[in-house]
Amino acid sequence: MRGCLAAGWLWCASAMIPVALAQGEPWILVDTSTSTLSVMRDGHEIKRFGNISIGRGGTAEHRLRGDQSTPVGFFRVAWIENDTRFRRFYGLDYPDLSHARWARDEGIIDAQTYRAIKQARRGRKVPPQDTPLGGYLGIHGLGDAERWVHQQFHWTQGCVAVTNEQLDALGAWITEGTRVIIR
Repeated sequence: MRGCLAAGWLWCASAMIPVALAQGEPWILVDTSTSTLSVMRDGHEIKRFGNISIGRGGTAEHRLRGDQSTPVGFFRVAWIENDTRFRRFYGLDYPDLSHARWARDEGIIDAQTYRAIKQARRGRKVPPQDTPLGGYLGIHGLGDAERWVHQQFHWTQGCVAVTNEQLDALGAWITEGTRVIIR
């Protein structure tokens, strides 16, 4: 998935989905090819964090529950949990509509599940997290996990992981509703 920023819109080239970016609103870009997470504002990178980890299964255009892949797409932080085993958890509103549409068309989810996901996304609510597409994906820290594992392997079950120090620094920019683009 390639995107470009033009006139306050980010376009997903594969799906041609425009995503409006409010002037001055920070957003997160996860670049899985460079293992970086960047805080962006007004088309400029204001902070970059390196050596992030993603799912053991790599990235996936179409993720399924249990495949341990990190989905690519356009998301928002839908909820924040403090004091988790991974220090803090910024939950994403996965699945997005492109994932849900694909799953419906492939017979992986039914029309009712598709409508529930669509309704949640439009209302900026958390979509169902217990579908065959999986759920409970987000950005989190290491917690008490071994730092050397994080430095050498992609180890999550589909989330984006950063060090605890990086997670603490990210807290200055992430709130519920913050856009997260994973490519």
